[in-house]
Amino acid sequence: MSLIRKFSCVLCLLVVVGFSLPAMAEISARLERVSVGPGETVQLLLQHEGRTSKDPDLSPLQQDFEVLGTSRGSSMQFSNGDFSAQVQLRITLSPRRSGKLVVPPLEWDGERTQALTLNVGSGSSGKAAASGAQAAPVFVTATVDKTQPYVQSAVVLTVQVHTDQPLYQASLDLPQSDDLLVQTLGEDQQSRETRDGREYQVITRRYLIFPQRSGTLQLDGVVLDAQISDRSRGSAFDSLFGNSPLSSMMGASRPIRSRSEPITLDVRPRPAAAAGATWLPARNLSFEEQWRPEGARVHVGEPITRHLRLSAEGLIAEQLPDLAQLMTLPDGLKAYPDQAQTANDLQSDTLVGRREQVVAIIASRPGRYTLPELRLKWWDITRDELREVVLPERTLEILPAVGAIPGTPEASAPLPQQATGNADQAAPRQSRSDDAVLSTPSPAASGLWFWLSLLFAALWLLTLGAWYLRSRTQRSAPSPVLSESASQPDASAARKAFREACRANDAPAARRHLLVWARAHWPQNPPAGLNALALRLDNPQQKQLLQALDRAVYAGASWQGAALDSALKALPDESPSAAGVSKTQLAALYP
Repeated sequence: MSLIRKFSCVLCLLVVVGFSLPAMAEISARLERVSVGPGETVQLLLQHEGRTSKDPDLSPLQQDFEVLGTSRGSSMQFSNGDFSAQVQLRITLSPRRSGKLVVPPLEWDGERTQALTLNVGSGSSGKAAASGAQAAPVFVTATVDKTQPYVQSAVVLTVQVHTDQPLYQASLDLPQSDDLLVQTLGEDQQSRETRDGREYQVITRRYLIFPQRSGTLQLDGVVLDAQISDRSRGSAFDSLFGNSPLSSMMGASRPIRSRSEPITLDVRPRPAAAAGATWLPARNLSFEEQWRPEGARVHVGEPITRHLRLSAEGLIAEQLPDLAQLMTLPDGLKAYPDQAQTANDLQSDTLVGRREQVVAIIASRPGRYTLPELRLKWWDITRDELREVVLPERTLEILPAVGAIPGTPEASAPLPQQATGNADQAAPRQSRSDDAVLSTPSPAASGLWFWLSLLFAALWLLTLGAWYLRSRTQRSAPSPVLSESASQPDASAARKAFREACRANDAPAARRHLLVWARAHWPQNPPAGLNALALRLDNPQQKQLLQALDRAVYAGASWQGAALDSALKALPDESPSAAGVSKTQLAALYP
């Protein structure tokens, strides 16, 4: 009977506890502090009597507060036959405005908390704090250097964080927008400042903002999230951990959130006076060039490099135009632009975008060429007017190709007028001098010419006799196979040197050895250049690779020879179409 009685008691106890838990399901709410300064956060503590797995509805808090985080804890006790359970919830709130704010009642597991009141200091992290009115322990300010910028022009946004205590895990959040492009300007700077008798550490960060459309643009306030020291906190939630080191660590800091005042930009559209393909709103712009060789005359097929440099104050390099596209060349000249080099530099608290480009210019025929002026328009945002930079026109004198055979178009090209006149004047004087010598020979000269004539006649007779004897000998002997001349290049050695140059990525050496290989392969009709070789190969892939090699040689660009080495294992037999190509014809350069 005693066993049955004990079992009944335990059962009754469990029933009593089971019925008592719902009846004890009460919730309470309290604020860690009833008054906070601007930019500070506050802890809302909720406690649920009894066990529950549900979460409270926090949506009513969104009207006047931002919920930065929540943490949950629970405890259970069984003492002297009594069972109790508690669930605690800590909610970190950031007030959205100053004044007297009401924490509305919250519903949790069918119960509602009471309303609470919080006083938020009238000073703010924006204009009031910046003017010194009730300066907060931590606040953020944001200013721009202009409020009416042109579209796509740079606006400097300066953000300053003022704090009188150390910040931990601090981060700045700049609101993103499709209407704005944002880029950090330089490094953070630190200084100190005193306001209302309070000394602040000031952290300054700057941004460049590029509005992408005209009209009114709203930039929300910059948000600072950080942790600050708070060792005075003590609550029922902290009591769960007692006086352990974990309790001290968790109570050592609390989060804060500070927001600057929003910024409004009235973006002006592109002026009608700046109509054109290029829109460059800058504070200053510089356009320069350098020629190599400077002032020297070059021959057909030799490159002339034009080094263009463009820098704009207040623009990033990505906004600058392609300099090679600005050039216009007369017929007979080809441009081979190298890849542009861009950079963004910080000078005197201003971003300067730079673009440099090297263009190789090569002539296909001799003559005198005039390159027109290179003009670039830009908008001066300081003087609010359209301006233009001009690179002067340039005259190039191209001479015939080195080693050109007389009678070809290159060799017969007209010389400059002054040189032609001097040659014409010199010819009659030479003819008159020769006539005078022939008409009045001296006796000594006549005797000398007599003996020289006899000597040449004797030598001619000896040569004729030797030729006759040799021809009779060759008639009786079989005709041997003709061998290559000692001056004929070795095709195998040239091919090997060509492949080694390809593996070394040496474009000039590869071109040189390839043409030697071609001359050895086609000794009677060698191609004059890579273009003629490409026509003879009649292979689209090989033609593209030869074009890349030619560009690399004349433009000075980097080149990888593995593809050409793999595609050009051997040279084919000469086709009938290739046989008609004159070996003195200069190869046209690729566009």
